[in-house]
Amino acid sequence: MSFCIEKNYRNNEALRASFNRLAEKTFGLSFENWYQNGFWKDNYIPYSVVIDGEVVSNVSVNACHMNYMGKIVKLIQLGTIMTDNDHRGKGYARTLMEEILKDYEGKVDGIYLFANDSVLGFYPKFGFKEAKEYQYSKEVTIPCECKAEMVPQKDKQDFDRIVEILDKTNQNARLYMVGNTGLYMFYLSQFMTENLFYIADCHSYAIAEMEDDTLILHAIIGEGTVDEMIAAFGSRVKKAVLCFTPKDTSGFEKSELHEEDTTFFVKGKFFEDSSEDEYMMQAITHA
Repeated sequence: MSFCIEKNYRNNEALRASFNRLAEKTFGLSFENWYQNGFWKDNYIPYSVVIDGEVVSNVSVNACHMNYMGKIVKLIQLGTIMTDNDHRGKGYARTLMEEILKDYEGKVDGIYLFANDSVLGFYPKFGFKEAKEYQYSKEVTIPCECKAEMVPQKDKQDFDRIVEILDKTNQNARLYMVGNTGLYMFYLSQFMTENLFYIADCHSYAIAEMEDDTLILHAIIGEGTVDEMIAAFGSRVKKAVLCFTPKDTSGFEKSELHEEDTTFFVKGKFFEDSSEDEYMMQAITHA
């Protein structure tokens, strides 16, 4: 059966609708609201096998440039990797991977992805290696009450204001994504509309959530220190878990990150040069 490879077709309504149908069927996700809110930009590029006008297989490229200890590193993350059940076993994912590597290898500092357990043997065929991530946490006692104020995110005006904050404000982290607010907003505008907080004492924002007495801190937008941001959530917090790597890890317990059905694969110079460094990719930037 003849097929073609289509790339970066977000403004093609028929192909975008077909892509969304496959994403709904595979992951229970639709990208349509994200597109309609203006967050699907040039740095999210689907590579799709199309047969008779239908997307049957896809691997998406996310431009994920990172600020790593003050230096900008050019990375791409592969995600939304899916093939329709009726078209599996035909080599379409391999064809898409080869096309992406032809377009990007040698032009970026590294390529990475998060794979589920059913495909762990697939990515090493393309030179990817398993890599470790490390997470930081600590037990805390906070005497004061909560000062973190939730920032409402209800409509496009609210979302656009958050995009401006993300665009113009550095994050307090050793490694964080820059130049791709769309990927942050994939989470913030859909699944995390009640997870952005402002801490007036240090003029900074936190993306965070509470699970019982545990604060899960996804990002610090601004110069607020990690301890200041944790304390702002008040006495109910007994443990803080960071979903990014702090600049200063002293006082934190480090553990190798293990996520169910998830393996971190990498290739490229950045990952070779930083293979001894103990960091994690921000959880909120997983594609």
